[in-house]
Amino acid sequence: MLSRTIGRVGVLRLATRALATRVPIVGGNWKCNPKSAAELPELIANINSCDTSGCEVYVCPSPLHVALVQGKLTNGAVVAPQNCNFTGCGAYTGEMAVEQMKSMGISWVLIGHSERRGEFGLPTPAESSALLATKCKHAYENGFKVIYAIGEPLPVREKGISAVVAHCVEQLKPFKEMTLLDPDKIVLAYEPVWSIGTGITASPKQAQETHAAIRAWLAKEVGKDTADRMRIQYGGSANAKNAPELSACPDVDGFLVGGASLKAEFKDIVSAVAKAKGQKRPMAKGV
Repeated sequence: MLSRTIGRVGVLRLATRALATRVPIVGGNWKCNPKSAAELPELIANINSCDTSGCEVYVCPSPLHVALVQGKLTNGAVVAPQNCNFTGCGAYTGEMAVEQMKSMGISWVLIGHSERRGEFGLPTPAESSALLATKCKHAYENGFKVIYAIGEPLPVREKGISAVVAHCVEQLKPFKEMTLLDPDKIVLAYEPVWSIGTGITASPKQAQETHAAIRAWLAKEVGKDTADRMRIQYGGSANAKNAPELSACPDVDGFLVGGASLKAEFKDIVSAVAKAKGQKRPMAKGV
């Protein structure tokens, strides 16, 4: 009962705090880790050690570990599974439905990560942005908040910022067409694919100009209010060492962290962005 209450408190805090102007947000994507469930308590302790008073925090466990992590977070951080299907429960072997997540007290989900868009190197079709928009719409219909990952591969980056923005815009267009770019319901995670898991991080200048260009497109195509309030995370080998400098970029609103989210330094990343943005999250009454 206590764990369920804590989970509801975390969800309520996130919903209330999102009303503030671009409160920073940091997510930890554990991907297909750890190998053993016996390692989860240490990873959960890392998340619980974060000071969440100035930054929202979510964690994306592997599908097999979601139920083992849900209800164990004590500081307002929440669980966001790494994927969901485009419809409800039924004959969808291997899929995860948001209805199932909702019954567990979960209300956030990550979609669109590059490793779901074909970066496994397997000869299978990548998830299209149109499919991801359909997933997002279904998640909204079930009361979910969504983290939507976008980003470009190295050949696109090498063509320059205009090519990068054009690539990201194509990933955003289906969401615009379905009126899904609501900053109260969605967080964008810009992930330069060429830097994920490589140890190569976009420079602060590259991150800022890309985030600013995405925000400018939102202002032009969706509206200034949407652009001003949309939180855009950076996700590309973010760690405790580079987080302070990246956090100083005015259009970087947090991070989607991969490998470093499996280490104790994750709390330092949270602290860095909270310090840089200097906001205290509004608290719900009675929480």
